[in-house]
Amino acid sequence: MGQYRESSTGSLSSLISGAILGAAGLAWWLISEAEKRQKTRKQKAMLYAPRMQDGSEALETASFKSFNSDDSDQLEQRVEQLNAAIADVRKQLEDLGASN
Repeated sequence: MGQYRESSTGSLSSLISGAILGAAGLAWWLISEAEKRQKTRKQKAMLYAPRMQDGSEALETASFKSFNSDDSDQLEQRVEQLNAAIADVRKQLEDLGASN
C-alpha cells in the first residue's frame, strides 16, 4: 500500500507540473499573439497616419506648387501661341476661299 501512495503522489505531482507547464505555454502563446496583433495595428495606423511630422513634406508641397505655377504660366503662353497660329491659318484659309 505504501508503494501505491508513492505512485499516486508521483502521478499527482506530474499532473500538477504538466498543468503548470501547459498554462505557461498557453500564456506565452496568448501574449505572442497579442503582440502580433498590436504590431499589425501599428503598421496599419502608420499607413493611414498623416505624414506631416517633420515638415519636410510641407516644403516639398510648396516647391511642387511653385513648380506647377511655373508650368501653368508656360502652358498658358503655349496655348496663346497655338491660338494665334490657329487664327493665322484660319485667316489664310478665308483669304484663299475669298480669292477663289
